[in-house]
Amino acid sequence: MARAENTGDDVTSEPSPRRVRGGSVTLRDVARFAGVSSATVSRVMNNPDAVSEALRGRIEVAIKHLGWVPSAAARALATQRTGTVGAIFPTLANEHFASAIQALQEAFEQHGYTLLLGCSEYQTDRELRQVRKMLERGVDAFVVVGDTHRPELYPLLEQRETPVVSTFNFSEDSQVPCTGVDNYRAFFDLTTYLLDLGHRRFGMLAQSTDSNDRARARREGVRDALAVQGLGMNPAHLVEGFWSVNEGRSLFRQVIETSKRPTAVICGNGSFAMGAMLEAMACGIDVPREMTIAGFDDFELMAELPVPITTVRVPSVEIGQQAAEMIIAQLDGKKVHSHEFEAQLIVRASSGPPKGR
Repeated sequence: MARAENTGDDVTSEPSPRRVRGGSVTLRDVARFAGVSSATVSRVMNNPDAVSEALRGRIEVAIKHLGWVPSAAARALATQRTGTVGAIFPTLANEHFASAIQALQEAFEQHGYTLLLGCSEYQTDRELRQVRKMLERGVDAFVVVGDTHRPELYPLLEQRETPVVSTFNFSEDSQVPCTGVDNYRAFFDLTTYLLDLGHRRFGMLAQSTDSNDRARARREGVRDALAVQGLGMNPAHLVEGFWSVNEGRSLFRQVIETSKRPTAVICGNGSFAMGAMLEAMACGIDVPREMTIAGFDDFELMAELPVPITTVRVPSVEIGQQAAEMIIAQLDGKKVHSHEFEAQLIVRASSGPPKGR
């Protein structure tokens, strides 16, 4: 675009309004430029349908010309809210957490809220620090994952009257409203399905339970389902790790290097299941004829491997949407109740009866 030079020859009877830096423009400047009252500008911002289209157009032209952005601080002072919701997730690398985060963001945007995201890396101390930092910035509510947190977290939010929803778990004993699946029941049912196929020797690649109540519940679901049949698991067949495909391969190797291999290996997360399947293929183990492999999460790749993996599916998008609805309801002063989603067993080619059955 060509830039006009001031030659000193142009004279105008009325100079056009001076364009101010956007950061110093106020609502009053916009009102003055548009020739309306400050209340009218506020009405356009908060309830645009309450004014005529022509008037709304004038004000939008003024906003665009001046580069005005409404002051969040001023709005927070007037409403006692910042319009932001904090969400702390253990990791952003998990496909289902990512899906839930996207659903949260879309739902909050529809209601005029901004999502502020933190990642704790399964460290409860780090999670608490992130919550405190977000509270300093005036976050209106929180979404967290599970119920394993620093003991002072929930009391802190209760003291500050800050709504919170726990996701990806459902437990009647939860201290706060929660939405998700019953992880214990999901793995109890998965193990029962494999028992009904005839399996009696089980292995498990379990996710570390130090700061993960969902992983702990899954492991207990497997143990209790076996106990109902009077069975147990060889300690050498129960191995534990953090999470990743590579770690799943390593843990699977530990299990199959034992003297008497299990006929079924249950994996506590999707990454472990994919790692186990890849390692089984590398070792020449025929799945499912020689060994059944089953997992959790139902990551997209699990259905696309040469031997698709039997898994427990969790409705992550729906969990994110439900969590957003519960937060918004609490911010509107409504009482909410925990919501349970049904975990779905997806049977694929990786599971079958043990050899000889």
